Amino acid sequence: MTDQAPATLPRIDGRAPNRLRPVRLVPDYLRFAEGSVLVEWGNNRVICAATVENGVPGWLIGQGQGWVTAEYAMLPRSSKQRIMRDANRNKPNSRGIEIQRLIGRSIRSVVDLKAFGERTILIDCDVLEADGGTRTASITGAFVALALAIRKLREAGQIGKKPILTDYLAAVSVGIVEGRPVLDLDYLEDSQAETDMNVVMTGAGKYVEVQGTAEGAPFSAKELQALLALAGEGIGQLIAAQKEVVGELG
Repeated sequence: MTDQAPATLPRIDGRAPNRLRPVRLVPDYLRFAEGSVLVEWGNNRVICAATVENGVPGWLIGQGQGWVTAEYAMLPRSSKQRIMRDANRNKPNSRGIEIQRLIGRSIRSVVDLKAFGERTILIDCDVLEADGGTRTASITGAFVALALAIRKLREAGQIGKKPILTDYLAAVSVGIVEGRPVLDLDYLEDSQAETDMNVVMTGAGKYVEVQGTAEGAPFSAKELQALLALAGEGIGQLIAAQKEVVGELG
C-alpha cells in the first residue's frame, strides 16, 4: 500500500476525499429537555438531550463542583438487524458503555466543572438511524445540547455569568479506504477501510482523543498526518455548524 493513492479515484458515494456528508443540527428538538438537538449527518439521525439535575455523585459531594456525564444507545431498528434493548441483555452492552464513556470524557474536557455548582448534567444520545459515525455524531450533538442547557440555566438566573464552556468540541471519523485517506466514513466505507480512526478536537484545534486502528496493513506516519489534517478540516466545518446554533460562547 502506498502512502496516498491518486485523488482521482471516486469514493463509494461520489464525495471528494475531504468532504463531509451533509450535516444538519436541529436545536430544541425535544420539548422537555433543558437542551436538545437532532443531528442529521448523512443517513445518521441521533437525538442528544441534556438533563440538569441538582446534586452530584457521592464522591463529589461537598467539593463545590458539578459533573457532566453521558449515556448512549441505539434504538432496536436503527440498523438493518434489530438491536436488542439493554434491559433484555444477559450482559452489559460493552460497545455502548465504551461509547458513552468516550462522549462523557470528551465533553468534560471543555467544561469548567466548578462554574455551575453541585449539579449534574446528563446527556442522552439515542441513535434513531445509523450509517457509520454514530459516536462522532453523538459527541458533536452532545456539545450542542449541553451548550443549550447551560444557556437556559443562565437565562433563568440559576448560574452566574462566569463561562462554563471553555471551547467548542466536535468529532469526526477519518480512514484509509482503497489506499487513500478520506474524511467521514459511512457504514460501507467503514466496513472496507484499511484504517479507521475517530478524532475528537476542540475549536482551538487541540486533540481530546484519537482512536485509530489498522484493520489491515499498518499505516505510516505520513498517512497518520494526512488523516489528522483531514479530521481538522472536517471538525472546523462541524464547529462552524455548531456556532450557527449555539452562537459565541459566553
